[in-house]
Amino acid sequence: MIKKIIVIIITTFALVSNLHAGSDGELLLKKNEPSEVKDCSETFNKASFALNQGLDKVIFKPVSSVYRLMPSPVKTGVSNSLNNLSNLVTIPNNLLQGEFALAGINAGRFVINTTVGILGLLDVASYFGFEEYTKEDYGQSLAIHGVGPGCYLVLPVLGPSTARDTIASLANFFGGDPWYNVTVKNDTHYFRDVDYYSSKVTSGIDFRAKNFDSIENLEKNSLDFYASVKSLYLQDRQQKILNSQKIVETQNDSDWEEIETQ
Repeated sequence: MIKKIIVIIITTFALVSNLHAGSDGELLLKKNEPSEVKDCSETFNKASFALNQGLDKVIFKPVSSVYRLMPSPVKTGVSNSLNNLSNLVTIPNNLLQGEFALAGINAGRFVINTTVGILGLLDVASYFGFEEYTKEDYGQSLAIHGVGPGCYLVLPVLGPSTARDTIASLANFFGGDPWYNVTVKNDTHYFRDVDYYSSKVTSGIDFRAKNFDSIENLEKNSLDFYASVKSLYLQDRQQKILNSQKIVETQNDSDWEEIETQ
């Protein structure tokens, strides 16, 4: 019940934000540049941003600093496993975007890495010639089909987003994420709710650890940390929508071995 209430609140807030965005005649379907995405609820966003900063200092920063000390093969294995799980969302979005060949490649990657790669810990598919994996989500699919981002949002705990991406993420709760289906939505004998939520928390810690120094430097050198994070997030989303390989500062999700050898 609590989870449903949270989903309803987030959806309602996102829709209201979009209504404010359209009050000056700007349509949701307009493809906005990152610099044109409006901060319609700046007061709420800054309060949420402050909350997230507090949680980061108390929880995520200390945990990620310890996580960074783990051996590179362990961290790489965790990242590989998380990427393998995210394929379950990427594959249907490949299909929604008309990337049928890429959907087949990613399906092959998932099967090989889940079996031979020991539940994704090893990226065996790369050794078989499968091309590099690129994540896709429902927000990107909506953008590809012309849906504009709407207003910028900062969600409690979850962090930066847009109205479009917030609403699109709800697809995961209605069959869009098979991993959610077999862990939380359906009572199976093999997986539990904690498996899904622990994977999401671990993903956040992995990302925070990969960008540890960049985030610290950004916070230290920014005149307005809130504005800097907002700008970098929107740039990163635009790069992902365009399927660009460019890495935006503090948005690095590369392999751990690549990070540590740079």
